[in-house]
Amino acid sequence: MHKKSNYEKIFNVGNITFMMIFSIICLYPFIHVLFASISQPFQMMAHRGLLLYPKGITFQAYQLVFNNPSIVTSYMNTLFYVSTGTSINVFLTVLGAYVVSRKQFLLRNHMMFFMVFTMFFSGGLIPSYIWISTMGLIDTRWALIIPGAIATYNLIIVRTYFIGIPDSLEESASIDGANDFLILFKIILPVAMPVIAVITLFYGVGHWNSWFSAAIYLRNRDLYPVQLILREILISSVTESMTTGQTTADREPIGETIKYATIIIVTLPVLMIYPLLQKYFVKGIMIGAIK
Repeated sequence: MHKKSNYEKIFNVGNITFMMIFSIICLYPFIHVLFASISQPFQMMAHRGLLLYPKGITFQAYQLVFNNPSIVTSYMNTLFYVSTGTSINVFLTVLGAYVVSRKQFLLRNHMMFFMVFTMFFSGGLIPSYIWISTMGLIDTRWALIIPGAIATYNLIIVRTYFIGIPDSLEESASIDGANDFLILFKIILPVAMPVIAVITLFYGVGHWNSWFSAAIYLRNRDLYPVQLILREILISSVTESMTTGQTTADREPIGETIKYATIIIVTLPVLMIYPLLQKYFVKGIMIGAIK
């Protein structure tokens, strides 16, 4: 067995210490928000410096958040955008990637050029708004789903994976009389499930965190995603409507804890799922770096 030298031991100790400190620095903002969300409002407002433990424990902020119908409605809207949008995204991305990955398709390189071109150049916000308005999508749920139905980067990832699949699988299926749809859904997709999981996660997280498109294209608050409601709570006085019945002196401290509680509620699902699926994110980055 290799016996570590003193220099290796010193390096390992220093490396572990550095990574622990770095991890604490990255984790502390979330811990601060969590502790602040369950702290007594007045004690929290009076506290200065690092927050290492809750200042009194109360769940009043969470009760007020869940009693707000806008939060519940926007949460359901976000679930719709994530589920429906991701399904459409994955389906269209797989179809597009399959077409441009076929060697017998003579225009595949030309199509890829125009697709990649859109990653670097676009018409801008105003032409996009005019286009979506012309299609009649303004103030509809589809304004957040249809315009971004295919992400070029994700299509490149899937195309790269499809190209790496042995041609013999497709050739054997063609000899048996299978058409392109059967080859894609019966032969290619079962082999490509890892990359499908990758783009599903990419699209799902993108829909969950999206708020800018909703702010531009939606006017009806009943269609708002939860991230847009969170933005309003953080930068405006929306919390005043959630502290009705409280005294004037209580509203500001309670409003601050409501902001922290809303952040936890909005980010907790992703924070719980991401560690379990992190390997797929890493795999997606590696797949995209192959070519």
